Amino acid sequence: MATGVFSVHAGRFLGRIFAPMQTIERQMAAARKRFYKNVSISQSNGMYEINLDRRKLKTPMSRLFSVPSEPIAIAVATEWEAQHKEIKMSQMHMTQLCNTAIDNPSKKTPQQIVDDILSFLETDTICYREESPVELAELEEREWEPLLDWVRQRYDIQLQSSTSIHGPTIPKDTKSTLKKHLLHYNHWSLVGVTSLVETLKSVVLSLALMDKHLTVEKAVALARLETEFQIMRWGNVEWAHDMELTDLRARAAASALFIHYNSERVTTKEKAPSWSA
Repeated sequence: MATGVFSVHAGRFLGRIFAPMQTIERQMAAARKRFYKNVSISQSNGMYEINLDRRKLKTPMSRLFSVPSEPIAIAVATEWEAQHKEIKMSQMHMTQLCNTAIDNPSKKTPQQIVDDILSFLETDTICYREESPVELAELEEREWEPLLDWVRQRYDIQLQSSTSIHGPTIPKDTKSTLKKHLLHYNHWSLVGVTSLVETLKSVVLSLALMDKHLTVEKAVALARLETEFQIMRWGNVEWAHDMELTDLRARAAASALFIHYNSERVTTKEKAPSWSA
């Protein structure tokens, strides 16, 4: 293998290995002590709130933490109850998704959010292919091409892969079709879609997971195809690899559930929930 090619692949691999270490260091620095004993859920005007002892949970922008779905409220309450001596927000994915949906810090409209999501198509993991080494190119063709076939048939769109550094050319009709589809989701669901696409680095994988065409484990495995290939060749820092894989699965699963619960609008408005810990 030429030195230049080795440097590119080794550099990518090392970047993926050391990124989780830096993330873990930031997580440790961001942790704060648990200040409450009990967690409970209350209901008000059809919305669900989280109580830490007698305090109402607030968002980072000091808004009342109020969600439209009881399953989401239970998931958030479970995250807060699972914290021990320290509160580690970086591991509380449902809470973070709710904070983003409530605060909407970027002040973006659904149309703007969908445009941001679709901008990932130009660098979509599934569409952006390597030419070398040959073994990797063949692996990507074998594992990723069936997924491209599926998304083309499922949404009646044109979408191709590319080995160009500029990525594939995305037809306007393809973006228009996918935009119409995504705009059927409400603001809360779109927050989950954004998180899922950012986690998997792929609109295609996200759509397949949202459609239940793929499991979380399979979607993450396909997103990490090149990383796993490089690990097979160069080895890995075991604990860092395991931490990164676990974190990706957790984020993808939380995002998928967030989309589902906010799309289904699973609520119980007849009586207040009895969940408490």
